Amino acid sequence: MPAKIRLQRQGKKGQPFYHIVVADGRAPRDGKFIEKIGTYNPLTKPADIVLNFDSALQWLQNGAQPTDTVRSILSYKGVMYKHHLLKGVKKGAFSELEAEAKFNKWMSEKTARIEQAAKDENLKQKEEVKKALEAEKEINEKRAAEISKRKQEEMAALEAAAVAAAKEAAAAIEGKEEEADDAEEAAPEETAAE
Repeated sequence: MPAKIRLQRQGKKGQPFYHIVVADGRAPRDGKFIEKIGTYNPLTKPADIVLNFDSALQWLQNGAQPTDTVRSILSYKGVMYKHHLLKGVKKGAFSELEAEAKFNKWMSEKTARIEQAAKDENLKQKEEVKKALEAEKEINEKRAAEISKRKQEEMAALEAAAVAAAKEAAAAIEGKEEEADDAEEAAPEETAAE
């Protein structure tokens, strides 16, 4: 069986991290390998890929078959395109200098797209944070308005209760004064009657 370029899982549960390895096709996924040619961390955004470009290209030219995921990683890094261009050079479609120029042009465009995507992602995250802060601010303002309204209602109720209590106290005092006046008027009459 030919050699395979595949991922070897590392990392703990829920936090995968992969080594990109060249292994015999019969070897188990996390078993014996021939050469480690890179790493792949899918948790970062964009994914963090470290790859030995020359070694990966050499293994492809020697006939190693990449798995689907590794093929997409190699394509992302430009190894598959370089391999394709070198096949064209072998067939005589164009010269090695033309192939190198095409590859450099492609890499510069790819790098620009990746940087733009990273900037867009960064702006998107900042925008989401800004929206979240504005929404939180709105909610806090509504809560503050409700609390101040409730406090004003409570203060108005307390003032009304204080006014009512003052009126009752005033009425009670007036009632006592009237009773005292009535009692004074009644008291001389009683003493005169004796």
